[in-house]
Amino acid sequence: MNTQEWALILFTILAQMAVGAFWVLGVVHTYARRKMGEEAADRLSDGALLVIGPVLVLAFVASLFHLGSPLNAPRAVIGLGTSWLSREIFFGTLFAVLGAVFALMQWRKIASSGVRMVIAWIAALVGIAFIISMTMVYMVPAQPAWNTWLTPIRFFSTTALLGLFTVGASYVFNYNYVKEHDPECADQQCLLLRETLRGIAVTSIVLLGLELVAIPVYLVSLSTLGPAAAETARLLTQEYMPLLVLELTLLFVGAGVLALFLYRNASSPGREVAMSRLAYAAFICIFVGAVVGRYLFYASHVRIGV
Repeated sequence: MNTQEWALILFTILAQMAVGAFWVLGVVHTYARRKMGEEAADRLSDGALLVIGPVLVLAFVASLFHLGSPLNAPRAVIGLGTSWLSREIFFGTLFAVLGAVFALMQWRKIASSGVRMVIAWIAALVGIAFIISMTMVYMVPAQPAWNTWLTPIRFFSTTALLGLFTVGASYVFNYNYVKEHDPECADQQCLLLRETLRGIAVTSIVLLGLELVAIPVYLVSLSTLGPAAAETARLLTQEYMPLLVLELTLLFVGAGVLALFLYRNASSPGREVAMSRLAYAAFICIFVGAVVGRYLFYASHVRIGV
């Protein structure tokens, strides 16, 4: 696999992580605000905003290696009306700008909370348009193994899973920071953290079930899509089988086993240390599994024609 494809692996995964984390952050912040007020919700979420920006910057840096030269970047937006690649770049840039504006307003408490939330949800919707555009780049007839229903399912599932556990790990780190520097707020933050991690765990288990059903069905269906798709199925079930097993194992452990233990520990006060370790471990498993899966996505494709 060449450098450009590795750049695509990092770009797509990191970009999906950033969009997913922004969505999860918005949902959790809205819930926390209604439950315990704006101040407690901001204390829980503001620190997590620090993670999204650098992740998105790294994604765009990786994308430059795919373009071959940073000077090629402006050319990529030509054809916005007809090219999904141009739309991907446009919506990705717009998401980054709106996300940065919201983060600055949130940290500085500029304007009312209502205005800030409007900007946040506009940014979140642009983020979805970004992921849709990214998905459609690969939905081309010349790549029959990509031009299937599994591509959008896997892209959005990765967005959700990485978003969930990026936020979960960020909240754990933020809680430990608050506990050390402002103990009076720790009990309130701990309650919000435990409720959030329970929701993350349940959602991840549901998404894992979707993936564990979709992947075998996809492998079987490849044989009906012509010789090129059948060759992709052969590569995945023979040459790349160890990596496929590794990917599914990491996903099962991270989004399933560790998520289940995370739910159980988050349901009982006094289990904050174990809860923190499980959140970090689940994030690592899911991230590495996503990298392996995206490697297989690019390594196993077989193009029709030249």
